[in-house]
Amino acid sequence: MKAFKYILFLLLIAIIGTSIYIAVQPNSFEVTRTRTIKAPTAVIYNNVIDFKNWEAWSSWAEADPDMKITLAEQTNGVNGSYSWEDKDGIGTMKNVDAEENKSITQEMQFAEFPKSDISWDFKPNDDGTTDVTWKISGKNLPFGFKAYATFIGGMENEIAPHYERSLEKLDSIVVASMKTYSIIINGVTQHSGGYYLYNTTSCKIDELANKMQEMLPKVGDYTIKNKITMAGAPFTSYHKWDVENNAVMFSCCVPTTEKIISSDSDILTGQLKPFKAIKTTLKGNYDNLKEAWETASKHIKDNGLEELHNQPALEVYKTDPMSYPNPADWITEIYIPIK
Repeated sequence: MKAFKYILFLLLIAIIGTSIYIAVQPNSFEVTRTRTIKAPTAVIYNNVIDFKNWEAWSSWAEADPDMKITLAEQTNGVNGSYSWEDKDGIGTMKNVDAEENKSITQEMQFAEFPKSDISWDFKPNDDGTTDVTWKISGKNLPFGFKAYATFIGGMENEIAPHYERSLEKLDSIVVASMKTYSIIINGVTQHSGGYYLYNTTSCKIDELANKMQEMLPKVGDYTIKNKITMAGAPFTSYHKWDVENNAVMFSCCVPTTEKIISSDSDILTGQLKPFKAIKTTLKGNYDNLKEAWETASKHIKDNGLEELHNQPALEVYKTDPMSYPNPADWITEIYIPIK
């Protein structure tokens, strides 16, 4: 009997001690993780702000295949939300505020626990990468929540590994999404031609991209400054492509609705006569243009068509990268003249 009383006494002391230990634990918590992702800020932000994307990179969903996820009628933007149910209870998440491409504020409610505040911050770097910071915090924690946190080893121990794994998966998914592309041979078409403003040069093939980045904005700026109406998307006109001598001659062009006489000696006026062509469409990063051109040329040969080498081939940029941050959404049309 004495031994039994002694054991009860020890248990009582342990319970009291544990209760005191739990009671003096902090009334708040915060867990933060940051990952640098090789993607434009807008691409990452657009993924995170829409809950329909979360299941693909959620570490919790990966760890529990039986988790039931329910998307709300609105998943994107402020007031977008979703809910989930697992063996531990039901949770909900909602976007309560957002500053486009900069930050997202969310509110999470899980089971009977108090609500948690969640924030995302997106910081662009000069090298084109983005620092993504994900934070969860809670305050005014009741005794029951502090007891739960204590027995699982603390919220840092519980949440941090999931945040790290989720950010790792988000990284791989976002980067992979930017690499998707498609090449479609649209077939024989009649290009309508028209007037255009342009500047022109020749350079080594491996200098082409840098030259275009210098030249095309100058034509565009001239058009805007002089309030000239554009007749379509800007394009590059290739006059000569000499692989053997590593040389290319090309013009950067902006189509106009009428003939414009330029007041700038570096900006010239041109006119395309209507011509028959094989049209090919690339949807994706400009890195895939080489394959698109090769695909178009192969189609011409395979179908017994004859390319006209005395007329420029065109590369038309249908989307503005500034408006479409994900390269997978860029659309480029190629026109190769044929007899």
